[in-house]
Amino acid sequence: MPPVEFVLIGGLAALVGAIVQGSVGLGVGLVATPIVTMLFPSLMPGAILVIALALPFATLAQEVRHADLRGLGWAFAGRLAGTPAGVWLVAAAPDRVLGVVIGVVVLAALALTTWTADLPRNRRTLATAGVISGTTGTASGIGGPPIALLYQRESGPRVRATLAVFFIAGALLSLLTLAAAGRLPARQVVAGVELVPFVFAGFLAAGPLRRYLDAGRLRVALLAVVGTSAAVLIVRNLF
Repeated sequence: MPPVEFVLIGGLAALVGAIVQGSVGLGVGLVATPIVTMLFPSLMPGAILVIALALPFATLAQEVRHADLRGLGWAFAGRLAGTPAGVWLVAAAPDRVLGVVIGVVVLAALALTTWTADLPRNRRTLATAGVISGTTGTASGIGGPPIALLYQRESGPRVRATLAVFFIAGALLSLLTLAAAGRLPARQVVAGVELVPFVFAGFLAAGPLRRYLDAGRLRVALLAVVGTSAAVLIVRNLF
């Protein structure tokens, strides 16, 4: 069983992350991963992947009709290719190096969207984002930013529903791959299940914020979440 302090601290992080993801489309992994990695490294990445699998079902219950399933086909192909690389990183890379690399990759993608007036969303960019997401998502539980950046100019329901479908398939793939490679201890899965009630509570609490952001404010909030998460990862692993 996970320690009581994990349920309390990890539960609070999952609650806040779920509020962010319930309104922006991603965030539960971005908020919870640095905290769980720093305080309870033995429970990573399985615990975060479990809640990353659970939360999107709440989003789809409300907004499934808005999901871009056609575009996600290419992203899924990329995620499938990137997942084994993530498993390899879990086994081979030092935690600090991995955190810095993931943060730099996310910041580079964010900078690209700043310098480019309209980042194209096509087969090539979707597949590339899927590869990066598969690698970083499996290794750290943070796989949303590459896909989120491609959909940043879409409506709130479309962003959230599309990311929700991607998160479900991606988290399930990562969990199964880690298990097959012997890198998913049962204690990580149990720890993730302990956090699920906090995740659903956070999603319910996100309702008012979701409506506020959908009034033309979602893109700024999404980019802020992505940039902050990358900066936190880099700083935490450098010092």
